[in-house]
Amino acid sequence: MAPESMTGEQTAWTIPGRLCGLPVLLLAAGFLALLALGWSYTGLPLAVEVDGRRCELRTHAPTVGEALRRAGIDLYPEDRVSPGRETPLQPGLVVQVQRARPVTLSADGQIRQLRTHATTVGQLLAEAGVHPGPADELWLDEQRVTADAPLFGAVAWTRTVSSRSGERAPTARVADPPLLTVRRAASLTLDDGGVTRTLYTTAATVGQALQEQGVTLFLGDAVTPGLQKRIASGMTVTIRRSVPVAIEVDGRVIHTRTRAKTVAGLLGQEGIALVSRDRVTPPLDAPIRPNLTARITRVREELVIEFEPIPFETVWVPDPELEIDQQRLIQEGQIGLTKRRFRVVYEDGREVDRFLEDLWAEQPPITRTLAYGTRIVIRTLDTPDGPIEYWRKIRVYTTSYTAASAGKPRDHPRYGYTRLGVPLHKGIVAVDPTVIPLRSRLYIPGYGIGLAADTGGGVKGKFVDLGFDVGNYESWHWWTDVYLLTPVPPRSQIRWVLPNWPRFPDRRR
Repeated sequence: MAPESMTGEQTAWTIPGRLCGLPVLLLAAGFLALLALGWSYTGLPLAVEVDGRRCELRTHAPTVGEALRRAGIDLYPEDRVSPGRETPLQPGLVVQVQRARPVTLSADGQIRQLRTHATTVGQLLAEAGVHPGPADELWLDEQRVTADAPLFGAVAWTRTVSSRSGERAPTARVADPPLLTVRRAASLTLDDGGVTRTLYTTAATVGQALQEQGVTLFLGDAVTPGLQKRIASGMTVTIRRSVPVAIEVDGRVIHTRTRAKTVAGLLGQEGIALVSRDRVTPPLDAPIRPNLTARITRVREELVIEFEPIPFETVWVPDPELEIDQQRLIQEGQIGLTKRRFRVVYEDGREVDRFLEDLWAEQPPITRTLAYGTRIVIRTLDTPDGPIEYWRKIRVYTTSYTAASAGKPRDHPRYGYTRLGVPLHKGIVAVDPTVIPLRSRLYIPGYGIGLAADTGGGVKGKFVDLGFDVGNYESWHWWTDVYLLTPVPPRSQIRWVLPNWPRFPDRRR
């Protein structure tokens, strides 16, 4: 029984012992926290100003530097601490910290990371021992500035807590370090059309330098070295200026600029070729001057062949087998052809001269040969006045007239008389004596027998004017057949081929 009771006591004692261990630990931790809190409140009070921002803290550090370290304030060698970092702490001490700010400086081919207390660009350059010249450019990041430009913008502040001591201190939060670039100006000599001057530039290429200096370049100007050439100090840039000129050619005007010395050089520059007898004004060796106009007259020659027809002749030959007033074609006529070769001169497409070089008959004409009848046949015609015997019938245009309309005034001594001197009355007709011989007797249907005893200024060819007495005038204006009565006149008086005139329409009655 004893062991069992002993075991139950032991158990009862052990459990409470375990339950009492946790409070003891909590008690110990709380005691330590109280000790730490009390320790911190027993530290020496200290005021710290970082770049003008003040905070209060307590510390058991022996020196200024150690106090700043325990407060989590990291210092760079360039930072300023007052009083010094080795100064022992004393009650009421105020520690001032002025941080040096980072800057990147690019100058003379070197890039340096600096920390500085300078506030302007000029102060930083003086600290770094960089002395810009009067034409050098200063660039802060992407902006061109002057030496008195502010180096930094506004500073943002945060307050951090040291994980080691719980002491709080202000910390500056700044943007990325600014980049200060010193662009050195290179000196170069500019020879602009013979006028020389010295330039200072920070441009990278010749073209940029000329644009920066306001130098205007024209088409045709030559720049040596080229516009894309990189600038080097001591370089000489030469500009050979072109002059404005004009070229009149092929119906257009070309306005351009040139450095050529002569007109020939100008045409070569523009790729204008001269051919054969082309003429240039002024001449090719004429010197170029400003606003010159060169005129090119295109001169060309060509051979031109012209054709001219040669009319053929008509030859009549008698044919005794063919009746009078009958015709037949023996040989058809053909027009000939004459060729002329000309040398024609054109200036700017306009003909200015022409020379006959050759003339020849390409094809001679062929004479047309016609036969006319010379055989006379006597025929008889029954008329209201009885039968008549005639040897030729001619279709003529007939009119009528009297002594009053013959063209002579009444007081004229030959008034009323005909060409043969007989008085004018019905039965007297006027004819063309080359067609109908004078004194021939004619029969005109509707008129009767007429004697060819008169002529007239308008009576030509196959035209017969019928005479009337003044009291019995009849008007005639039409074509009719007239019959030449026998006897037949001598063959020498016969006109075998009659003229084709007049050509009034033949309106038969």
